[in-house]
Amino acid sequence: MAVYPVSNSSGGKSIAEPIAEARCPRALKSEGGKDTLSSKFGLQPFPPKLDKAAFDEGPESAISSFEYVCTFGYEVSKRFLDIFLSLTLLTFVFPLMVVLSILIRFSSPGPAIYCQRRLTDGGKVFTIFKFRTMGTDAERGSGAVWAADKDPRITPLGHFMRKTRLDELPQLLNVVIGDMSLVGPRPERPEFARELEKKFPSFSKRTQVKAGLTGLAQISSGYAASVDSYKEKLAWDRLYVQRRSFMLDLRIMLRTISVVIKGDGAR
Repeated sequence: MAVYPVSNSSGGKSIAEPIAEARCPRALKSEGGKDTLSSKFGLQPFPPKLDKAAFDEGPESAISSFEYVCTFGYEVSKRFLDIFLSLTLLTFVFPLMVVLSILIRFSSPGPAIYCQRRLTDGGKVFTIFKFRTMGTDAERGSGAVWAADKDPRITPLGHFMRKTRLDELPQLLNVVIGDMSLVGPRPERPEFARELEKKFPSFSKRTQVKAGLTGLAQISSGYAASVDSYKEKLAWDRLYVQRRSFMLDLRIMLRTISVVIKGDGAR
């Protein structure tokens, strides 16, 4: 297991994130060498079911018993697709983003775009872009806290944007830059990551791949509002890291459309 130092944006401090070396998953094989996903995952029930072993933090869990055969083509092709689709989407939603920026500025004081430190592949810290949905200095007295249901810090317009996921649109820029992918585990805040790492030793496995705009956990379990409710989300993220493929990415993106329309799991 390799340890990657993660520098924050405030100076000389750093945090060490234990990250197992990531492997590309073109062919998923069991310990016996037989292909456990002959259908390339796409023909199996979707979303997949999590059994009790999926929540196991130990080395003998069902998920950790799999091994990937790396293919360079998957990662390169996925990056190309990320750039192409993100630029295409930005072309279509740019007028909407301009309108939202104006509405945010008029509805509450403060900037339209909110920047925050998050973690991506290898535990690297990057700056994520979001439309601001809370009042300015919402965490001044409390520090980093989880968003709650009917959170009073969220503005009326912010509630609408969170429900429809419109607040995430600026993250298409993060995808183009290369900090994120369209599909992957959602990027976590370093403050929460340190807390989650203490309770869930396997937390670092979700940072083996780039953080995503949407992911298997988002379409399957929704928003995790606390450390205790994070266990299921982590299980989904680990499953994605181990079984990621073009077919799985495509199905996650298609399912995301349904989730956005219904407003499932939003906070």
